[in-house]
Amino acid sequence: MAVTIRDVALEAGVSTSTVSKVLNHWDSISPETCARVQEAIRKLHYTPNARAVSFARGSTKNILFLSSLQKEEAYHNPHMFDILCGARRELADHGYTLMLEAVPEKRLPGEYLKDLISSRIADGILIHGSCNIPGMAKILLEGKTPHIYIGHPGLGSRICWIDINNGLAGEFAAQHMLECHYERVAFIGENAEDHISRQRLNGFLGGMYEYGYRIPDNYIRHTDASREDAYRQTRELLGLKEPPRAIVCENNLLALGAVKALREADIRIPEEVAFLIFDSYPYSGLIEPVPTIIDIDVYELGVQAAVMLLRKLENPELLVQSYATLPLLRQGHSTCKMQ
Repeated sequence: MAVTIRDVALEAGVSTSTVSKVLNHWDSISPETCARVQEAIRKLHYTPNARAVSFARGSTKNILFLSSLQKEEAYHNPHMFDILCGARRELADHGYTLMLEAVPEKRLPGEYLKDLISSRIADGILIHGSCNIPGMAKILLEGKTPHIYIGHPGLGSRICWIDINNGLAGEFAAQHMLECHYERVAFIGENAEDHISRQRLNGFLGGMYEYGYRIPDNYIRHTDASREDAYRQTRELLGLKEPPRAIVCENNLLALGAVKALREADIRIPEEVAFLIFDSYPYSGLIEPVPTIIDIDVYELGVQAAVMLLRKLENPELLVQSYATLPLLRQGHSTCKMQ
């Protein structure tokens, strides 16, 4: 069994905090006590771990990443893992470890968050937007916990957050469609309550309206977020008296259903109907022709979340509420700019 800091403390006849202070070379510890602790370390062949060394500093050099981690999470929330990887890299570059924690299914998430904070097992918390924690803002603010929420917590929130500007991504989609001279453009999104889908739709509609184009209500389609419903909605769009010249799909899972409907109707892409999608991962590689994509670097979002949290650790009073990473248009073969 590995020797612990508690074993050293018992051998030297001191507290664990005293052992940690000796490891950190505190001047307040007497030479005699230091000698006893060092002798116990040699006798027990103790190798201090990072947590023991940092205990007396009031720092664990550890950051919590709190997220939903249910079965098949990779399918429902694929971008979370890129965010996690980006955050881990930045934190590792600054000597921090990253601990992944899940919101429990059988326990009140608010109480769980309180316990995580009071345990002081980490210096700060990154909270992914998939977490549904009632009273989260109050818990974080009352505990004065260094934190960054990855997502948008809603208007008026006083917690620190960083997010993607999905409204701007929608504007980019509108701009590209108009550059291609597609004026009759439909939008297929998730349900009307989904925050990301709603923001992308609003940005798209605003971008079209800015140049004098109003999208008819029957061109805006909300789905149950499934490929099958996107297929059905696309079939209905194609059956309109004046069908759209192009379709914007709010994510690439919906695009799979839309493309299936276009193929079954023997519609040439992009000659007869063009389409554009958001996000390159995880299904865009399955779509033919190669789609034009409004993409966002969510790995970089994770990096920036970590950067902001490190700044919070240096300055606890800092309020961070910002958007990060600009959308990027990746031209494919599903849209074609007119010469």
